[in-house]
Amino acid sequence: MLISPQHFTMRFFKIFGGVDGKGFLDAQFTELQHLQDENNPNFVSEVVSLFFEDSERLLNELSRTLDQQIVDFRKVDAHVHQLKGSSASIGAQRVKNVCLAFRSCCDENNLEGCLGCLQQVRQECYLVKNKLDALFRLEQQILAAGGAVPIMSKD
Repeated sequence: MLISPQHFTMRFFKIFGGVDGKGFLDAQFTELQHLQDENNPNFVSEVVSLFFEDSERLLNELSRTLDQQIVDFRKVDAHVHQLKGSSASIGAQRVKNVCLAFRSCCDENNLEGCLGCLQQVRQECYLVKNKLDALFRLEQQILAAGGAVPIMSKD
């Protein structure tokens, strides 16, 4: 049975609405989509993939730094600042928001708060990664079915 591109497109809007409607993504993600074209059809997925590679490295570094006998909160803050910036660049709003709270804990030298934020930011990265992976799989299905991937509006 052949499935129409419209079927996949409807699923795309449902998933995107769930991702966007729950604050996982902000307008920056839509901006990335608008930068993608036929010359670079995988632009968004490549940028997002780089973000997740980098975030995994940063999360591991944060774990190691927070596990030290004497925690260097400036170093923790520098890693969190980097994670906040890269999450903002792809529109991962909930990750960015946890990073803001994480940085406040760093400013207060609050180890317990930092450890809690580390767990929370890991969870938010996991959630947005799963949502975006599903979205990118659907994009491939839409294209394979002969359809065009919808671009979300900027507003």
